[in-house]
Amino acid sequence: MRALPRPAAYACLALSMALVGSYVALSKPLVAAIPVFLLAWLRFGIGGAAMLHWLRKPPQEAALAPRTRWLLFLESFLGNFLFSICMLFGVSMTSAVSAGAIMAAIPAAIAILSRIFLRERIAPRTWAAIVCAGAGIGLLALAGPGAHTGAQGAAGAWTWLGNLLVFAAVVCEAAYAVIGKALTGALGPKRITSLINLWGFVLVTPFGLYAAWRFDFAGVTPGLWMLLLFYSLAASIWTVWLWMTGLKVVPAAQAGVFTVMLPISAALVGVLVLGESLSGMQLLAFGAALAGMVLATVPGKAVAGFPPARG
Repeated sequence: MRALPRPAAYACLALSMALVGSYVALSKPLVAAIPVFLLAWLRFGIGGAAMLHWLRKPPQEAALAPRTRWLLFLESFLGNFLFSICMLFGVSMTSAVSAGAIMAAIPAAIAILSRIFLRERIAPRTWAAIVCAGAGIGLLALAGPGAHTGAQGAAGAWTWLGNLLVFAAVVCEAAYAVIGKALTGALGPKRITSLINLWGFVLVTPFGLYAAWRFDFAGVTPGLWMLLLFYSLAASIWTVWLWMTGLKVVPAAQAGVFTVMLPISAALVGVLVLGESLSGMQLLAFGAALAGMVLATVPGKAVAGFPPARG
């Protein structure tokens, strides 16, 4: 197969991160209309149905070892189940702009967990990125409830909890990345994606069924059903495929630069689509978070590449 041209690979990486940021922001109207556990259950179900053919074991792939099965469960529990629950509840209580800025801490969080569990060295520049990410989150806290205004802004009293839940989603995503390093040596990306999505569906099914029993599906508008379809396919399939396609051509450390598209797209959707506004303090927080992401992901001898986030 002919190698993908470098500009096309860059476009795949940028689009992958832009999709992540957009569905993080667009989940706000979804959680306003659909209970979180039901929304997560529908997302895993739709995504799983679309990639059933990825579950089949390739002939050249070894049978799943007990350790691999355990890692797949942890990968799904932390990176799919808990990430989705924390992110969906979080964005329902805070603004899409703030969620995007907080999620800019993902590369720094991955660096910390890689240091703790994989004994990887953290370069001084990465420590600087961690400080920038922490400063961004601190500025969001100082911004206070008044910064979270807009057509679908969160109730001010719960903004702090929404920010905290989004940060918990960041930690879950970082754990997902560290565990994924062990899994990629045993399984292909399509199998990993389909198997952890299946585990996510199993984990959330009891909660999803309970929520579905009491939910009025007739009250969901056609527009929200279309948004749910986009959210499910983007979170489960498209972002991973685009990232892996670009990564075939672009070195991992260089590819990490494109994670800057996540908070940018989340903020743009929040302002342009959801009617949110940017306060001066949020602009400072956003700038600090972006500076941390750039410091953590620009090519360098001690900086690792980072996989995409999911919802």
